[in-house]
Amino acid sequence: MTADATQLLFSYGTLQSEQVQLARFGRLLTGTPDALPGYATSYVTITDPDVIAASGTDRHPCVLPSARKDDAVEGTLFRITDTELAAADDYEVDDYARSEVVLRSGTTAWAYLDAGAVASL
Repeated sequence: MTADATQLLFSYGTLQSEQVQLARFGRLLTGTPDALPGYATSYVTITDPDVIAASGTDRHPCVLPSARKDDAVEGTLFRITDTELAAADDYEVDDYARSEVVLRSGTTAWAYLDAGAVASL
């Protein structure tokens, strides 16, 4: 963790990958397990060749609000810099929108959610 890490980012998908972290941030992130309650995982097909090259796949997880109160999406909470958050924004395609969420731990963090679901909130 770097001294200027001021942002909290919850990842449930490819931003947890060492390959993606090195490509996007130039370093490996350390984080703690957490979960996003009230959401369920879906998948989107990515067409951006740079994102596919970084992640190694065109199928990426995406989360949507769930009607089932027991649903939760497991992932990792990272502490990153403002610059790294901007790099994460650049990595995520238009299918995602960055939103503040409250995790199972009670921590408020950024997460990339399904853009259509965020627009309807």
